[in-house]
Amino acid sequence: MERFTNPLRGRGIPADRGLAQGEVPSDPSGVQALLARCPVAEPTPLVSARSLAAAFGVARLDLKDERLRMGLGSFKALGAAHVIARMATDRLDRSGRPATEEELATALEGEVFACASAGNHGLSVAAGAAVFGARAVVYLSDTVPEAFADRLRQRGAEVVRAGDDYEQSMAAVAADAEQRGWVLLSDSSWPGYVDQPAGVMEGYLALASEIDDALDRTPTHVLLQAGVGGLAAAVSAFVRERWGEEVTIVVVEPAAAPALLESIRAGRPVATTGPVSSMGRLDCKEPSHLALGELARSADHLVTIDDAEADATVALLGERGITTTASGAAGVAALHHAGDHREALGFDGASRVLAIITEGATDAG
Repeated sequence: MERFTNPLRGRGIPADRGLAQGEVPSDPSGVQALLARCPVAEPTPLVSARSLAAAFGVARLDLKDERLRMGLGSFKALGAAHVIARMATDRLDRSGRPATEEELATALEGEVFACASAGNHGLSVAAGAAVFGARAVVYLSDTVPEAFADRLRQRGAEVVRAGDDYEQSMAAVAADAEQRGWVLLSDSSWPGYVDQPAGVMEGYLALASEIDDALDRTPTHVLLQAGVGGLAAAVSAFVRERWGEEVTIVVVEPAAAPALLESIRAGRPVATTGPVSSMGRLDCKEPSHLALGELARSADHLVTIDDAEADATVALLGERGITTTASGAAGVAALHHAGDHREALGFDGASRVLAIITEGATDAG
């Protein structure tokens, strides 16, 4: 494991360093109001992992378990589907009366939502589009297994193969969406494209608010795995707003894709290179600009874990009945493999640690 203490904490990246400007939402009230209208929306559990806490030498380890979120098996169900639902309800609410089920089912008829996905974001786009009568087109790189493509098709999405990695599939869908008039719905952001990703991150605040409601005591540490950084940034914004500056936030990336760490080290957005990681949902070589801006201000440390470390944590969690993937276990892996970094990260026998199991065990690449 590599650790990097954030030198930009509290200041962030200056505006003249090529970073897209925009704010990561921290108020969950909007997404909470929308979820209250959704019949399948229920909070996911917060689990006190006492035996793991003892094994890791901390006082407490709480795990937010996203494996059954809204039937999609991942926190991503809160993201893209939230943006689509907001668009649909805003359109229908203009009538000034409650929408019927038939009106909801056709609210976005004719719209096409397009995205690139390394995993669960595509499922969220597909599910949201299907509810409101829209089409979903999901671009996958050649590294994403066909089993995941089949899951998307079962949700009604059209699947397009494009590129050798996520970044190439993202470039392809952005070009096609502009040419064909589709709504590009990415969970990443860049200069000139911030509104939709901000809406995706706003959806993730529901998860953070549920944690806040369930905890009886503020944690000392929050461990957040990151791909492009959307979840980590949303939760970090919420943490700083609700719990203040004393909580230690640790962002966890694959050693093969340390896009946020290297960008913060450089003080500007940078692309990284590396092999394909078993942490497929986190294997993103470029950061979301909005997420990077927030994490440069809010994160205390950034760490990287390698595939073997992540896989070892998956096995350990599995022994305790928590089945997940290397991506889903990455936050816990930072505690599991802290080793010589424990003192620098502030882990000790009094630490109260929060981590997120972001997805269930699937073969979805």
